[in-house]
Amino acid sequence: MTTLATARPGSKRFEERIDPATGEKYLAIFRRGASLTTDPILNKGTCFSLDERDELDLRGLMPAAVSAPAEQEARAYDNYQRAGDDVGRYQFLAALQDRNETLFYRLVLDHLEEMAPIIYTPTVGKVCERYSHIYRRPRGIYISTADRGRIVDTLRNAARDDVQIIVVTDNEAILGLGDQGVGGMGIAIGKAALYTAGAGIHPMRGLALDVDVGTDNRALLQDSLYLGARHARLRGAAYFSLLDELVDAIALVFPRALVQWEDFANERAFEVLRRYRTKILSFDDDIQGTGAIVEAGIRTAVDRVGRHLQDERIVVFGAGASGAGVALQLRHAMRAAGIAAGDLSRRVACLDSQGLIRKDRPGLAGHKREIAMDPAVAAGWGIHNADRVGLLDVVRGFKPTILIGASGQPNTFTQEVVKVMHQACERPIILALSNPTNKIEALPEEILEWTNGGAIVATGSPFAPVRVRDVTHYIGQCNNVFVFPGIGLGATAVGARSLPDTAFAAAARAVYESTDRTSTPGAPIFPPLSRLRDVSYAVALAVGRALVDVGAAPQLTPVEIAERVAASMWEPVYLKYRAG
Repeated sequence: MTTLATARPGSKRFEERIDPATGEKYLAIFRRGASLTTDPILNKGTCFSLDERDELDLRGLMPAAVSAPAEQEARAYDNYQRAGDDVGRYQFLAALQDRNETLFYRLVLDHLEEMAPIIYTPTVGKVCERYSHIYRRPRGIYISTADRGRIVDTLRNAARDDVQIIVVTDNEAILGLGDQGVGGMGIAIGKAALYTAGAGIHPMRGLALDVDVGTDNRALLQDSLYLGARHARLRGAAYFSLLDELVDAIALVFPRALVQWEDFANERAFEVLRRYRTKILSFDDDIQGTGAIVEAGIRTAVDRVGRHLQDERIVVFGAGASGAGVALQLRHAMRAAGIAAGDLSRRVACLDSQGLIRKDRPGLAGHKREIAMDPAVAAGWGIHNADRVGLLDVVRGFKPTILIGASGQPNTFTQEVVKVMHQACERPIILALSNPTNKIEALPEEILEWTNGGAIVATGSPFAPVRVRDVTHYIGQCNNVFVFPGIGLGATAVGARSLPDTAFAAAARAVYESTDRTSTPGAPIFPPLSRLRDVSYAVALAVGRALVDVGAAPQLTPVEIAERVAASMWEPVYLKYRAG
């Protein structure tokens, strides 16, 4: 018997049970009447049966006809299509989620490739920018400086006692948009929804959490409708004292939860990860999730062009949390493939706003020390004391086989950069990952045209297929959604105590193994979103096994791991209700 109840004593809403006579699963309901129709977890709308309407005091509260679930979904999809532009569609889906979570997730799962870009990137970027102007109903938990000393009680207001996943953002590095203040909550809500859609985390077990530490976005502070805390961003000791209290509160109120740190800026993201990853079960999706999905795509791409990872020369353009995470993950992968540790800084080059990151750069600190290049490599290009070695200089000298964009700077993979790369590499692998779409380093059709169709291309946002030289190129979406739901599912299913680096390598390998093996020209290097549930299951199994193998989780057999993962995956279907 599985119990999904609220955190407040005496306020249990429902309980999952098995009928001993028939073996049928059902929900025992501890509410009656209109309160059921306003509870998004329990509401069935017009799908309440006549027996349920009688037993639960619902008769007369809805039209007489009883809808089949497929009919109800068809009605919802028709309204979705009539909702106007993408933000309008987002608002429709948000309203649907607020009134009927089962219907919302059924609709999203059945139209995942169409709706994932609406509930998450790229549309969610627009939502974050307009958050205070389109806000309608609360979802998730907000923590601000006003909650100091009371965060435990604030978390208990979430009205749930078995939280499995918490997505936490401080709003500072929202996609490629930067500081969006409290509007960053749109990201946390979207990611929490994708845990449910992608990995079957029950809606009651996922929680979006916004840490509102203020904003340095002047436009927001001057906006009379802005809903966040109206002060400059906390920094230093004041910032971390608030996060310290939050982490302690999470450990007390939700001791079995995994925390996903989301859209923390640059070095702060690394500081947060280092500070808390041993205190609570947690990871940073921008650093570790992005690293894992990029590794998966690169493995598929090098297979497609008949090369080996250990022979590649990689340039990562952008050294924020995502770019640095990619560089570190690919270094780990190359090390595992046999490259000596001392040679890694000669195989992966990283650039930030100041150009090539070299070990001899004055004042080099934090994570950039870990991804800096051996200056002797650049010296071999005939560049010695140049203050700034730009992307074109690096492409000319280093002759990369792989180019990855995580800069948030549009149009920086210029025709000259791509053509110079192509001159030295017949089949370049180019991942332009910045999003939303208007932040991308180069459009897929441009990259393919400039390389005469020779490039393997993937992007962070969805793009339509591109026809070049009689070949249709399907643009794979390098989307973290292929890894983070499965990581969360696998880690919580096996009762993980921590998430070491091996978990992310296992996730990358699982996505790679879930991608079609094909020699068809133009095939994508990532699975289609329509297979997200299957991929998440594979990732969860791989992560769970890796955690058990390294002692980061209790000892379980592969069969036990598979049983736990499968049992943790909720399906958005209506169970029968009985009075509890």
